[in-house]
Amino acid sequence: METNNIAIIFAGGSGRRMNVGAKPKQFLELHGKPIIVYTLELFQQHTQINAIYVACIKEWMAEMQQLCQLYGLSKVRAIVEGGETGQDSIYNGLQAAVADGCDASQTIALIHDGVRPLIHAETITDNIQTARERGACITCVPATETFVVKQTDGSLSIPRRENSLVARAPQTFRLDHILDAHERARRDGVHTFIDSLTMMTHYGYSVDTIIGPSENIKITTPTDYFIFKAIVEARENSQIL
Repeated sequence: METNNIAIIFAGGSGRRMNVGAKPKQFLELHGKPIIVYTLELFQQHTQINAIYVACIKEWMAEMQQLCQLYGLSKVRAIVEGGETGQDSIYNGLQAAVADGCDASQTIALIHDGVRPLIHAETITDNIQTARERGACITCVPATETFVVKQTDGSLSIPRRENSLVARAPQTFRLDHILDAHERARRDGVHTFIDSLTMMTHYGYSVDTIIGPSENIKITTPTDYFIFKAIVEARENSQIL
């Protein structure tokens, strides 16, 4: 059976660090288009993605549905309510995929932030291929500065930079494996894993890596937004020239 590839996009953040008032950061616009749409279009336009499931703030679910219709995001199969944490929002998205009939043993799930709109099509392709071969994959960028890890006794541990990577997204797993980890976390009463990588490694799953573009930032602060704006405009200008 051919493997099914889906995207779980979680867009449950409120945007407190963006100082945007009532509008969540994922609905902020650049050139009239919301950030979440830039993100969703990456997966809509990728030929290997079969379906998209979005976990969204409850009060903005109707707006999200309208945006999907307006921008022709036909691969969005369900928009579900986000949870109290990012982990819970992802779980709700995964459950939507199961309810939609995805065969968990034959499905690759790419988990991605709704406010991370600067990946490339190649990043999605590399995630799918590696997860098919290895079972799990996360997108990283090489560390360009020195990491310092402060130990409980106050001493410092400094990993070698050439061995250090920064974890970003997509983070991609077999659907049955990521569901298993989520169910185990819920049985343990844990809802605050910082990301899927942390949860999967906690429960003993091996995760491979691919290198993605350095501009694959998460838009969390006003500075991030202006970096996003500059990159989008630079890309558009390069196409014109």
